[in-house]
Amino acid sequence: METTISAPLSRALQDSTAIAHDRAENAGFITDLMSGKGTIDGFVALLHQSLPVYEALEEACRAVGDDPRIAAILDPRLERTASLIADLETHRAAGHTCDVIVPATESYVAELNSCAGDAPALIGHHYVRYLGDLSGGQIIKTMVRRHYGVEEGMSFYDFDIPKPKVYKDGYRAALDALPLSEAERDAALAAATRAFDLNHQLFLDLEAAGIR
Repeated sequence: METTISAPLSRALQDSTAIAHDRAENAGFITDLMSGKGTIDGFVALLHQSLPVYEALEEACRAVGDDPRIAAILDPRLERTASLIADLETHRAAGHTCDVIVPATESYVAELNSCAGDAPALIGHHYVRYLGDLSGGQIIKTMVRRHYGVEEGMSFYDFDIPKPKVYKDGYRAALDALPLSEAERDAALAAATRAFDLNHQLFLDLEAAGIR
């Protein structure tokens, strides 16, 4: 069996984050949202937390855009900030707003700000956020639409990518070809696990704040 050290980076990222990923996706807030036990306001609260996270991530990634250790996976089509701003305005106009930023969101933003100029760490964060949006994010979109009748304010989950599976396969191949040392691979893997842990804590904080 391949070890994390010898595996291609895309495989190593998947394997090394499996436990943290499972813990995050089984948090009460997100399972309630996905099963119809949540509310539209809870969904809007999640979008509200996501905006500063993506602002920080995308600013940090643009700053290292010419670095060959990450450049091959950067793609403006993945950026979500503008979509989140538009979606939050759509929901605000419909009477659904959130003014709460939970502590884990602040921690997540601080983590991303601390990664400024650190291409290997940003690889891990980029992988978790954008490959997640192209995969599990599409399931969230389907479930929110089904359970809460939300049709507008969902552009966060819409990508200008005609064939997501083909794109994701290409993304993984690009990850595997990045010119990283073993120490840099380790930094990317550690950052990806931190990203899932921060997501998990974000869900816990939303639940603790009584947001559903």
